Amino acid sequence: MNKLLLFIACFILTANACTSQQLSATDRIMLQKKEDSLKTFALDIIRGRNSDIRFKADSQFTKMFVRALKIKGSFYYPFDSLITISKLTPEDSTFRIFTWQLAINEDLVRQHGAIQMRTADGSLKLLPLIDKTDVIKNIEDTIANNFDWIGAVYYKIIEKKAFGKNYYTLLGYDENNINSNRKIIEVLTFKDGEPIFGGSFFSFQDNSLDKNSFARYIMEYKKNAGPRLTYDPEMDMIIYEHLISETGEPNKKYTYIPDGDYEGLKWRDGKWVHIQKVFTQKTPEGKEPVPLPIRDAQGNIDESKLSQRMPENAGSETPNDAKTVSPLAPEKKDN
Repeated sequence: MNKLLLFIACFILTANACTSQQLSATDRIMLQKKEDSLKTFALDIIRGRNSDIRFKADSQFTKMFVRALKIKGSFYYPFDSLITISKLTPEDSTFRIFTWQLAINEDLVRQHGAIQMRTADGSLKLLPLIDKTDVIKNIEDTIANNFDWIGAVYYKIIEKKAFGKNYYTLLGYDENNINSNRKIIEVLTFKDGEPIFGGSFFSFQDNSLDKNSFARYIMEYKKNAGPRLTYDPEMDMIIYEHLISETGEPNKKYTYIPDGDYEGLKWRDGKWVHIQKVFTQKTPEGKEPVPLPIRDAQGNIDESKLSQRMPENAGSETPNDAKTVSPLAPEKKDN
């Protein structure tokens, strides 16, 4: 369960000044007290030693959390100390979405959650998320509402616009079962104030991939394989690792592992358009970059460059002088 904590991050960026305008001092104190009580239950949902403890913690947490959210102006309270609960708010701050998971046993995990809508008077409008993944026949092509939710713990929200409408893309994680995990790309929209999960938002040009009709994109892979699925704001693109079956059995998703290649999705005219290869530049063999080569074109060692490579404090026993930090970020410890 500890791996889940790496996928949970809070992206609520409401400034303190704004918060103080929307939430009274009295209500803030009340919410702080309730948050202190909620912390223990939130941790036990994930870390409870057995299913009975986790079930009880989940039940107590849910009841107490709803009572806390009923406090006027709670939308502007961040609940930062609830580290096992994912809390995401889009740029337009029209809502925020809470998600968490409950492990029933090694082979069965359920997600719980709710959407809290922002209201003008600070009152509570809460839409529960009911995980129906186990009873939906085909989760990839099902368009659902909050009562037929394809459960996931969301770790990133991407707000996009098209044709005068807002679209909220959610990146999620699901500890599916004892053999495999899933990562999910889910597009959330609202119609008459009600949430709709999924739709025709993906365009794949490769004819071998019949994914244009899929309501959401699902990566299922071998337990602990850890393929990357993230959003790069500089490239303005969803980037994910290509998966292959390590045993040559493409029908068995639990054998899928990343092969080091990356694909992408770019938002264009209301759809995420597939990019077959994100990184196409290749370094020719023998042309790898060398910071300061010590050999000349004929292969002879240039001794003058050897001295340039020696550090000024050669011989120092300072521990930090002997360490190099890799610039490569680990997989999805972002979110």
